[in-house]
Amino acid sequence: MDVSYGGTKREMVTDEGVLRYHVAGAEDAPPLLLLHGSGPGVSGWRNYRGNLGVFAEHYRCYILEFPGFGVSDPTEGHPVLAAGSAVTGFMDALGIASAAMVGNSMGGIVAVNLAIHAPARVSRLITIGGVGPHVLSPDPSEGRRLLHDFVADPSKENLARWLRAMVYDTDVVTEQLIEERWEAARDPDSLEAARVMYGAESFALQQQSLLRSGRPPYWAMMHKVSCPTMLTWGLDDRMSPPDMGMASMRLIPDAELRVFPKCGHWVMIEAKTAFERSVLEFLQR
Repeated sequence: MDVSYGGTKREMVTDEGVLRYHVAGAEDAPPLLLLHGSGPGVSGWRNYRGNLGVFAEHYRCYILEFPGFGVSDPTEGHPVLAAGSAVTGFMDALGIASAAMVGNSMGGIVAVNLAIHAPARVSRLITIGGVGPHVLSPDPSEGRRLLHDFVADPSKENLARWLRAMVYDTDVVTEQLIEERWEAARDPDSLEAARVMYGAESFALQQQSLLRSGRPPYWAMMHKVSCPTMLTWGLDDRMSPPDMGMASMRLIPDAELRVFPKCGHWVMIEAKTAFERSVLEFLQR
């Protein structure tokens, strides 16, 4: 099976621009959507390239590149909202009525929102950090404060500081990884997405908007998630600390929480084998 970058890359032309994605696995296998997180230089391929071969043995896997992160064309609006619209439009275009979804951080929030507002589209849900409210941990977290620093001064040094806070074992953050992420992070669309989501001024405006809004935050509606859900977390996550997972496990009716030791925000990378085994066991019950 070809799970290389070039062999799996595809494009979809939509009314709001080109969506790029990767696909692997038998055409008649059940669909599995892999939704990436946010942050400088992020992409779906960089999040899940190490897991694609394992999951594609069992599922028709789709790694969707969200609009506005330097791979798919940008669209207007907040990146999380644009990503949700992109997922439903993508599924409609491919004739996917319902699918299991794996979402890393922001991708998990996108999938949770779909499970709340369009429950028929999400058959099973796996999240990787990032979902839920801070209970005991500071908000913004250490990782988010480092993103504030990067947005204020988008340098390679600030990017490297943030990347090292994403992992337990800093050896994961190689010079090659820093260069790869820095090359992508300099893209104007990627920088704008980071500014909108993680700039200190934007964060303050978001907090003020929540105070004025008559709508509850998404996590306050997680009791509406009806599909089986597995929350995965790194015990040493400095971007979205594990207390967020405890709250989410209580709020989602059919949820379980798996915490991986000696692991940061990127569970699918640092705890690769254990994560893949957990996901397959959960999906195949």
